[in-house]
Amino acid sequence: MSLGSRIVALGHYQPSRVVTNDEIAQLVETNDEWIRDRVGIVSRRIADSETVADMATVAAGKALANSGLAPTDIDMIVVATCTSVDRSPNVACRVAAKLGIPAPAAFDLNTACSGFAYALGTVDHAIRAGAARHALVIGAEKLSEFTDWTDRSTCIIFADGAGAAVVSATAEGEPTGIGPVVWGSAPEKGDAVRIEGWRPYIAQEGQSVFRWATTELAPLALAACERAGVTPGELAAFVPHQANTRIIDGIAKRLGIPQAIIAKDIVESGNTSAASVPLALSKLVERREVPSGAPVLLFGFGGGLTYAGQVVRCP
Repeated sequence: MSLGSRIVALGHYQPSRVVTNDEIAQLVETNDEWIRDRVGIVSRRIADSETVADMATVAAGKALANSGLAPTDIDMIVVATCTSVDRSPNVACRVAAKLGIPAPAAFDLNTACSGFAYALGTVDHAIRAGAARHALVIGAEKLSEFTDWTDRSTCIIFADGAGAAVVSATAEGEPTGIGPVVWGSAPEKGDAVRIEGWRPYIAQEGQSVFRWATTELAPLALAACERAGVTPGELAAFVPHQANTRIIDGIAKRLGIPQAIIAKDIVESGNTSAASVPLALSKLVERREVPSGAPVLLFGFGGGLTYAGQVVRCP
């Protein structure tokens, strides 16, 4: 058994195709200024032939390369996604096959936009219980396949991409790098974000989600800090789900963290659901905006309605 775990490396992938607000305005009645003001998005990445498994594999491969570990070292893969079309084999098994990881515990997890934080908490628990030592935790989504490009309220928001982390057991005497998870749901409001049926499109009640996110989530994010023994004033960065810049700003204001970097990858990447937190975190680390070992608050929320968050130490 291990006393804890830590993120040792990150990686991310985005499709090469950039779709601007002006291009969206050719599909529906909208414009660049309205989209920027409403959700804060300037552009988003949209996949062509790439599948969820393809994007997950590239992000995971980069994280694995950055970790210095070999594929044979990985004994667990958890993929957070709500947009995998195939029921079986799951995305985790496809990633294992593509990366040459021989015999990992491999499963997918679906809590939509909170998925990466849920998966990270699950893997941390598995490592603490001695069920794994080195794991890949991946958030990957191809939301464009489930977007109604005639619906102005949703087609301006969603995009595609993947982010991944290698999580390893901490050594004896080494401080833990992943704090206790705070997770839960508001199932009575679960219909506020939906992808239903056999030929589904994303549908959501935007105002309902906005009110829930801006009024109820900050205390839960603060609880994650408290459980980790970190004060808000000690945070180096806050990486929330990239849902909407107004939601991000609202939660950050209530947290009282003027010293922290607030991730706003949504501006250039759109809302990528379970991929948004690891994608934004990976970019912060790649740009060396957060020092190694510094505390970072991760917090995902969305479809279900579900939420999960934890304080991690930056790799």
